[in-house]
Amino acid sequence: MKVITKTAFTIGLLALLLVVPAFGSVNKSVKIDAGSESSGASSVNGSITVGADAVVTGGVRTVNGSIRVGSGASIEDAETVNGNVKIADDVKSESLTTVNGGVTVGDTCTIDGEIEAVNGDISVDTGSKVARSVSNVNGKIELSGAEVSGDVGTVTGSVDVLDRTVVKGDLIVEKPNGWGWSGIRRKPRIVVGPGSTVEGVIRLEHEVELYVSTTASVGGVSGVMSMDDAVRFSGDKP
Repeated sequence: MKVITKTAFTIGLLALLLVVPAFGSVNKSVKIDAGSESSGASSVNGSITVGADAVVTGGVRTVNGSIRVGSGASIEDAETVNGNVKIADDVKSESLTTVNGGVTVGDTCTIDGEIEAVNGDISVDTGSKVARSVSNVNGKIELSGAEVSGDVGTVTGSVDVLDRTVVKGDLIVEKPNGWGWSGIRRKPRIVVGPGSTVEGVIRLEHEVELYVSTTASVGGVSGVMSMDDAVRFSGDKP
């Protein structure tokens, strides 16, 4: 599914929280204590904090606020409209979603679904695994020693695939049709670093600055550019 299609669906889904907050608070922040068990938490104008080693069998959702999940915790999913999602080490979650904000995932986390942002950066650190896709529209995606079983996609953002990261799907940079952009002010910067792998194809629907390490493995480049257009580099960074 296209990045833009998914993000449009996400906005509609999260907007429902404005009407029906399932459980929790409307105008206050919510905290789930460390080591406790909970069926979930929600807020409209407040942040949500999940303590270390907590077990949350439901969703963690807010509209105007950030979500923080402590190390070793387990949640169903984390969704916010205006706010960041910050995940500590060794966390398990189904999916992580924000519209206006970033998503930060620590070491050795397990994300059984996807990670998605519209306007925000995404970072996934060493040993973490994402079962489906990682995507945004605007913002940087940085994968450092991670594994993504699905695609990695953006529209105008930059992507760094570093530290022996493995992307099993495609790396996609979509053309921003239908989003009100008359043009792209700068070219996205795409880097596939030393020892990293993109098993699928780097699919480019508009021009980017493409850098591929001489020790990286890429399944090919298609679209408006080819592998001949990539700048090959031999150091840690281009």
